[in-house]
Amino acid sequence: MVEELAQADAAVAACVDAAAWALAEPDLIAALDAAHRLEQRLAAVKLALIREIDGRSTATAHGASCTPVWLRERLRLTITAARRLVDLATALDTGNPGVRHALADGHVTLDQARVITDTVDTVHTTAGAEVADKAVGVLVGWAGQFDPTVLRKLGTRILDHVAPDLADAAAHAALDADARRAARDRHLTLSVQTDGRLRLTATLDAETAGLLRAAIDPQTAPSGPDDSRSAGQRRHDALADVCRLALRTGELPDSSGDPAQIVVTTTYDELTRQLSTGTLDTGLHLTPETVRRLACDATILPAVLGSTSQVLDVGRQRRLITGPLRRALVLRDRGCAFPGCDRPPRWCHAHHIHHWADGGRTNLDNAVLLCGHHHRHLHHSDWTVRLADDGHPEFTPPAWLDPEQLPRRNHYHRRT
Repeated sequence: MVEELAQADAAVAACVDAAAWALAEPDLIAALDAAHRLEQRLAAVKLALIREIDGRSTATAHGASCTPVWLRERLRLTITAARRLVDLATALDTGNPGVRHALADGHVTLDQARVITDTVDTVHTTAGAEVADKAVGVLVGWAGQFDPTVLRKLGTRILDHVAPDLADAAAHAALDADARRAARDRHLTLSVQTDGRLRLTATLDAETAGLLRAAIDPQTAPSGPDDSRSAGQRRHDALADVCRLALRTGELPDSSGDPAQIVVTTTYDELTRQLSTGTLDTGLHLTPETVRRLACDATILPAVLGSTSQVLDVGRQRRLITGPLRRALVLRDRGCAFPGCDRPPRWCHAHHIHHWADGGRTNLDNAVLLCGHHHRHLHHSDWTVRLADDGHPEFTPPAWLDPEQLPRRNHYHRRT
């Protein structure tokens, strides 16, 4: 298979360099159709490979928490796209051979395949395997005429065509399936932009959407005739007010022993001179004015910094890494330090590099931030961790994974 794919890769590379402008219009359209069909057939191959990788637990053997996380790192995908590939690969392998064959033949697209598998799963639950097989044939036929959006709408009444006597019951089942799909697809993504701002992308289920609207809608009305904010800006400010209110309640869960909080790093001298910018524990930068405003209602936590802003000394020695020492660890590692992991600090444990029970000290030079999965993985695998000469953690993989055992670092939390 590797050799065949290499030959296909060479053929595609030759087409990339070909002069499309020289093609007559019929050949141009034919080439587009062929490229599109080839894209779907390659997608079928990729899904088969992903299913096999998932079945062998390759991802966890390589240190990832699950196959989607491993795919994100390996193929440089978003975690949402990676999860969707794993889900579709599983669905095509376990109960939808007709859809898999249609995709492999280039008769349906990847998005159409997702719609068909969702619809057929509902039909199978409601009417059984025989009717589900009929539904596959009808939906694949429709895929030649309709895009995924229209196909999903048509799919809601598929039993009218393949099993009319069960259509009403199927309508109720479809509503239940929509509810399950909404729960499965719910997500909130926070993407750091180059200028330090955050872009929020979310798909909320109906209940959460209602909660959000109930929380922010009362605060989105213009504050007066001189309020020049746009509707989007008012929603932004309302969300900020809701977050501030939640933090003030004191009822949010603790974060590794500390109350829920935001942490801003600056220097005391510059703060008092009103010159300093600040950095949140998430890596985002704040203006001097924002830092001073937050400082009006903040606790000042002193820390000794080296010339490269490396934290050298915070608090007294103890077994548990909490309080100022944990905050120092967050400032250094920014999140789970294991290569390829994007878990934020609030989801992480503090791990003693040299175990405390074996005489290891509780200080910054003997600590690393790890999420729960990678904390367990480090304790039960041949991976090792140490602090490099620049004071940042690096991990050495086992020889079976990398014969050269080259140290690896996490690049998701870099600030530059």
